[in-house]
Amino acid sequence: MEKEIIKEINVQSVMTKSSLPVGGFSVNPYVGCPHACKYCYASFMKRFTGHPEAWGTFLDVKHWKPIDNPHKYDGQRIVIGSVTDGYNPYEEIFGRTRKLLEELSGTDAEIMICTKSDLVLRDLDLLKHFPRVTVSWSVNTLDEQFRADMDRAVSIERRLEAMKQVYQAGIRTVCFVSPIFPGITDVKAIIDQVKNFTDLIWLENLNLRGQFKGTIMNYIREKYPSLTPLYDEIYNKKRQEYWQCLEQDISAYAQQEGYPYRINDLPYGRSQKGKPVIVNYFYHEKIKLHR
Repeated sequence: MEKEIIKEINVQSVMTKSSLPVGGFSVNPYVGCPHACKYCYASFMKRFTGHPEAWGTFLDVKHWKPIDNPHKYDGQRIVIGSVTDGYNPYEEIFGRTRKLLEELSGTDAEIMICTKSDLVLRDLDLLKHFPRVTVSWSVNTLDEQFRADMDRAVSIERRLEAMKQVYQAGIRTVCFVSPIFPGITDVKAIIDQVKNFTDLIWLENLNLRGQFKGTIMNYIREKYPSLTPLYDEIYNKKRQEYWQCLEQDISAYAQQEGYPYRINDLPYGRSQKGKPVIVNYFYHEKIKLHR
């Protein structure tokens, strides 16, 4: 494993108006991410940052002009970690995400945190004071070997334990089953594992594009050769049948088990314990036409 290249940089502001469907503002206290997920869509950021290093081997630590009026963001949604993980291991040293939360204290904005870490537990004291907070963890497998093949974040066990503690602290939690690897990710097993301590379960397909498509396809050929024809159908021949069938299966499963089920929707609120809302973010604009 290559040693990460760490730099500290000054930026005028850490708040960026977001084009994402879920957010008014996108906030990334770091550039790059040492979790080095092999499928990370955020690797496209290198086109804008000028880093020649491989994704996952560099981290720029941002220092910004302090937020002096948190009420400026009242009524907004603030997504922390759209193209980085604000709780990557270096957050223990630099504390930029904690600093951000301290500066936002007092706003009534909806705070959304996306992570693969349990370090978020450190900041429960701050998170409890925001009126609307959601913490989501990416969990696309219960198999630690596959997880270790795909990322350098903490174990699935540690993610689920953090999810449970945050949920028990009264904070809204999300299990983000993403990306779903065809033939590998067992969606129902994950739902069953987390149903008692998560409010929402988001489902998102693996979308192979750009530089990491070859990496993932080579991995499948080496480690899961029996799935190679399926991946060829989906990612080279652009066939949608797998996702259509999976969407129908999960929809029927949710109805059978009594889980509220939505397509491309982001409801707010807490779930009934044991009955999280399942939200489908597959290729919904195409799949739902076949339902």
